[in-house]
Amino acid sequence: MIIFLSFRSAICSGASVPYTPPVFTDALLDHFRNPRNVGDLPAATATVEVTNPICGDVLRLSARMEGGRIAEAKFKAQGCTAAIASSSVLTDLLIGKSPAEALAMPPEAISQALGGLPPATFHAAQLCADAVAALVRKLC
Repeated sequence: MIIFLSFRSAICSGASVPYTPPVFTDALLDHFRNPRNVGDLPAATATVEVTNPICGDVLRLSARMEGGRIAEAKFKAQGCTAAIASSSVLTDLLIGKSPAEALAMPPEAISQALGGLPPATFHAAQLCADAVAALVRKLC
């Protein structure tokens, strides 16, 4: 259970809890609660699976190429809130890109698309970048 305590409610209740802004942005929570492009892609041109050995997050990424561009991308992920959200936004960002454009997308772009990942969860964006690199190697 997550409880957000605002500064105002802390003062009004007499609590001595300092105000801490929410850790996750609305965009990140939206992609976590309503992930896009989830599942298997039976007609995939390439599928890869990458793992973060430190935290255990796993991302399976599939893409279908059409006319030199990624026409469709889907994912399955097992991991933290940031890993699910990052994987979801990644598939949105990949659609319509060439393999070279996809490969040029840094993990910071994934973080920015979610409104910024906290440093403790930036590894989720890096996992996505690792998956894209593996995917492009398979596509080319």
